[in-house]
Amino acid sequence: MGSRGARALDYVSVGEGPDIVVMSGYAMRPSIYLPMARLLADRARVVIPAIFQLPDVWTFDHAIDCIELTLEALDIREMTLLGHSFGGALELGLAARRPDQTLECVFSDTISVAKQLRLAREALSHPLGDLRLATPAAISSFLRSWVTHPVQLASAAISAFSEDRSREIERCAGAPFPCHVLWAERDTILARKDGREFARRLDATFTVAERPPGYPPIDHDWMFDDPELFVGHLDKLGLRALSGA
Repeated sequence: MGSRGARALDYVSVGEGPDIVVMSGYAMRPSIYLPMARLLADRARVVIPAIFQLPDVWTFDHAIDCIELTLEALDIREMTLLGHSFGGALELGLAARRPDQTLECVFSDTISVAKQLRLAREALSHPLGDLRLATPAAISSFLRSWVTHPVQLASAAISAFSEDRSREIERCAGAPFPCHVLWAERDTILARKDGREFARRLDATFTVAERPPGYPPIDHDWMFDDPELFVGHLDKLGLRALSGA
């Protein structure tokens, strides 16, 4: 099964209970999501594969093949999928391949609706916004990933900016599991209208992050920059993985 040279990936895992599999944002290492994962660890096992450390040249299908082998190595038979930004495309691909094992999908500020180079233009059109949201943890993760896996990340970027995920969206929209899209209050990378359109096509709920009075603006990387707030929004979705049922 799978592409030539595919193998199980390295991963980070915390907690016990129903499985939540996290697909990372672009160039983000699994460790950056640990604060969020630890907030869920009393109710679920959170698994974060190292999706940019593939054993061969990065392609979308090869990445999905390696993720599937990782799930099999961990004996994951049912899962909640949680994708951030770039990871939303992989989440779609995995859910479309394994709808019988997918309980629910959550997409956080995902790129999955964008087609071809329009996404690249959109992502690069707000350089000052990109700098504002770049926390020290994100910068460190980004640089370490590029130093250790430059070819993989370059190939992944080309894939994200050029491939159309319409077929996977259609498959997931017709599948029996529910989907949810969470969006930052002020995403300086991706347009809210694209997130809303993605949710419409996916037949998913669409939720814009709500912040308490006096709380700073919520941006693209709130999944790891504001983990308590993010987990609070996950709880409001009524996910099976977190319900204790």
